[in-house]
Amino acid sequence: MQRKPLSPAVAGLLSAAQRMVKEVNPSAIVMLAELPYDFQEIRKKLRRVRLLVASDNPDVQRAVTADDVDLVQLDSSSETRQVQLSQALIEAIADEHLESGDTIIALYSGYERDAIDSLSVINLHEHLARLTSRDLQRLETKVPLETLRSVVDLAVEIGREGREGKAVGTMFVVGSHRKVQPLSREGVHDNFRGYPRKERELRNPRVRESIKEIAQLDGAFVVSSDGIVQSAGRILVAPARGLTLSKGLGARHWAAAAITKTTPAVAITVSESNGTVRIFQDGRVMLRIEPMDRAMTWHDVETEPPPPGD
Repeated sequence: MQRKPLSPAVAGLLSAAQRMVKEVNPSAIVMLAELPYDFQEIRKKLRRVRLLVASDNPDVQRAVTADDVDLVQLDSSSETRQVQLSQALIEAIADEHLESGDTIIALYSGYERDAIDSLSVINLHEHLARLTSRDLQRLETKVPLETLRSVVDLAVEIGREGREGKAVGTMFVVGSHRKVQPLSREGVHDNFRGYPRKERELRNPRVRESIKEIAQLDGAFVVSSDGIVQSAGRILVAPARGLTLSKGLGARHWAAAAITKTTPAVAITVSESNGTVRIFQDGRVMLRIEPMDRAMTWHDVETEPPPPGD
């Protein structure tokens, strides 16, 4: 594989990053790369600082792997650089290359696509509110980690971004879909009904965009353990007996608690009021993720009995 030589601009940014290491003490330098450089050479220039390379380019990915440098695989080149950089940091945390409290130096193309021309110092504690794999592993569930992580990442995106400038609230029920379906009914037209498996996979960027659009409608998404959307717009009708929830939570959260109390599924809700994502299991909130400007934490919460009549 032919490697691209470092341009004077890239070499200069690497030198600047190396000088900044003394000031910010980063956990790593993250490079968003479009060209297959000699990454061993780059790592030598950085000396003691860890190098992470993020890319969706297969040639770059092969070069990074051949040079035995840590790789963060990205999904799509159609995203903006800002979104790709955020995705790279999120994936690096999820794959445990980084931790949510780390500070990193990022090198990326801010202006011209194939030319690394920008350097940023990023404190992940301040800018990210995502899960590490270790956090999700605390859930005792048969749902694969990859599926849970994919759904949670999507939920956080919906909570942060909304849709067309409007806040969006929604819910995902993951795993045990054959037990979940009989405890739900159709609320709105199911936009995924009749489509082949490939067009219902959560890993498919088009499917994720469709979910963001459909999330504006009422109802829950039912997702199988292997990451396939089984149905959308479902109204959950599991009984809410014997549940206790934090004060102020609405019908969506009670439904999530009820379905996870009745089945082994995991439910992920997005609050329309503030974008908070909650993960439910066995009728309880197991994890709460605040919007991007606040760190994700575990919480002790006040509880109250279910509303009369439930």
